[in-house]
Amino acid sequence: MADSLSTGLVEEKENEKEDKERATKAVNVDLNKKKDGVADTRGFHDKNGGARGQKGNLSDLSLVRFITTELTRGYFLEHNEAKYTERRERVYTCLRIPKELEKLMTFGFFLCLDTFLYVFTLLPLRVILALLRLLTVPCCGLGGSRLLQPAQVCDVLKGFIMVLCYSMMSYVDYSMMYHLIRGQSVIKLYIIYNMLEVADRLFSSFGQDILDALYWTATEPKEKKRAHIGVIPHFLMAVLYVFLHAILIMVQATTLNVAFNSHNKSLLTIMMSNNFVEIKGSVFKKFEKNNLFQMSNSDIKERFTNYILLLIVCLRNMEQFSWNPDHFWVLFPDVVMVITSEVAVDVVKHAFITKFNDISADVYGEYRASLAFDLVSSRQKNAYTDYSDSVSRRMGFIPLPLALLLIRVVTSSVKIQGSLSFMCVLLFYLGMITLKVLNSIVLLGTSCMFVKEAKMEEKLFDPPPSVASSRANSRANRSKNTYTAAPQEPTSDRAGVSLTPGVSPPTEKPEGTSSTIPKSDSDTFLTTPDEDDEDKILNNDMGLEGDGLKHRTPKKDLLEIDRFTICGNRID
Repeated sequence: MADSLSTGLVEEKENEKEDKERATKAVNVDLNKKKDGVADTRGFHDKNGGARGQKGNLSDLSLVRFITTELTRGYFLEHNEAKYTERRERVYTCLRIPKELEKLMTFGFFLCLDTFLYVFTLLPLRVILALLRLLTVPCCGLGGSRLLQPAQVCDVLKGFIMVLCYSMMSYVDYSMMYHLIRGQSVIKLYIIYNMLEVADRLFSSFGQDILDALYWTATEPKEKKRAHIGVIPHFLMAVLYVFLHAILIMVQATTLNVAFNSHNKSLLTIMMSNNFVEIKGSVFKKFEKNNLFQMSNSDIKERFTNYILLLIVCLRNMEQFSWNPDHFWVLFPDVVMVITSEVAVDVVKHAFITKFNDISADVYGEYRASLAFDLVSSRQKNAYTDYSDSVSRRMGFIPLPLALLLIRVVTSSVKIQGSLSFMCVLLFYLGMITLKVLNSIVLLGTSCMFVKEAKMEEKLFDPPPSVASSRANSRANRSKNTYTAAPQEPTSDRAGVSLTPGVSPPTEKPEGTSSTIPKSDSDTFLTTPDEDDEDKILNNDMGLEGDGLKHRTPKKDLLEIDRFTICGNRID
C-alpha cells in the first residue's frame, strides 16, 4: 500500500514537471513570435500542442479584421494636451496679428504725419522767431546770454537747408525726367525701382548722421577742444545730402507715375509683385524681438513714404488733365491696389515671422509704448533732442527731402495768381497748423496713456546718457560680440584695479560649476533690469567686479534701439 502511494506521488510530481516544462516552452515560443514580428493575441498552448494557437493567428491576419480595426481604432488628444494647446495659441496669435499690427502702424503713421507737418507749419514760424531774436538781441545788448539757443540754431540751419535745396531743385525739369524714364523698357524700370528702394534706405541711414553731426557741431560748447572740421563743411554736406535724397525720391515718384500711366499696367503689376518678394526675404529668417521692432519701424516709414509718393503721382496726373475730377476716379483703382498690396504683405510677413519665432502678439503693444515714450520724453524740460529728430533716428524717416519734393511738386502744379489765391493759400496754411496742433494733442494724450500702461513713467526723469556711458555701452557691446564663444571669469583683481576687458588671462573653472549658456538680448529688451540684475549682467558679460564701471549696460532695451542700430546683428 505504501509502495502504491509513493508511486502515485512520484507520477504526480513528474506530471507537474512536464506541465511546467510545456508552459515554459509555450512562453518561449510566444516571445520568439513577438520578436519575429508575428502578432499572437489569442493563441495559447495546452497539453495537446499549439494547434489552436496557429488557427487563432490565421484568423487575426485576415483582411476583414485589419479593415475593421482601421475603421474603429481611436486615439486621445488629451494625452498630448500641451502640444495641441500650443498649436491653438499659435493660430490665435496669427489671427490677432492684423489687429495689433495695424494699431502699431496707425500710431506710427500719425507720428510720421506729425513730424512731416512740423516742417510745413511750426518750423517756418520758429525760424522767423529765431531770426527776429538774432536781429533784436544785439540792439538790446547780450547781457552775458547766448545769442541763440541751441534749438533755435538747429531751426535756422534747417530753414537755410530747405531754402538752398529748393532753389537747387528749381533747376530740375520734372517733365524731362518723366519722358526719359518712360522711354525705358519694363525690365529696366523694374530694376531701377528696386535700386532706388535700396538707395533710399542707404541715404536715410547715413543722412540722419550727417544732420546730427551738423547740429552738434553748430551748438557744441566753445570751451571744449575742437575736434571737428568746422560748421561750414558740415552744412555743405547736409545741403548736398538733402538735395541728392530729394532727387532720388523724385526719380522714384516719376517711375511710379510712369507705371500708373502705362497702357497695359504691366509695370505696375511687376512693381506690386516686388512686395511679395519681400515676404520670401524676411519670413524664413531668424528674428528676435529687437529685430522685429526694427522691421516694424521700417514698415511704418515705408508705408508713409508710399502714401506721399501716391499723393505726388495724383497731383501730377491731375495737373496734366486740368484738374478734372473724373480722371481721379480713373487713378483710384490703381491707388487702392498699391495700398492693399502693401497692407497684405505687411500682415502676412509679420504673421509668419511671429509664428516661426514664437513671438506673442502682445509685443506690438510694447513697441507702441516705446514709440510713445519718445514723444513724451521730447516734451520734458530735460529733453536732449527734438521730436522730429527722434522719429528720424527711430524709424529712419527723414522729413526734409520728402517735404522738399512735395513743395517742389505743389508749386509747379498749382499756379497762384490774384489776391483770392493768396487768401486760399493762407487759409490752407492755417488749416495745416490746426491739423498739426490737434494731431499733436491727441498723440500726446495717447502716448501718455501708453507709457502709463507700460509703467515707464520713472524713466522719463532719468538723466540723458553721457558721453562716457555711451562709449562704455559701445565698448561693452563690442566685447560682447567678440567673446561669445566661451564665457569669461571676472578679470579684476582684489585690489580693485580692473584689467582690460578685451584681454583676460586664462583661468581654471572651479569644480562643480556648470558652463554658462549665452543668453539672447531679447530676454531683457523691454524693460530696464533692476540694479541687481544689471550688476549680474555686467559681471557675466564684461568680466568686471566692483564699482569701476557703473554706467556700462551691455544689454539694450527698446528705448536705446534706433532704426539702424541692429541691422548688422540680424541673423540671416
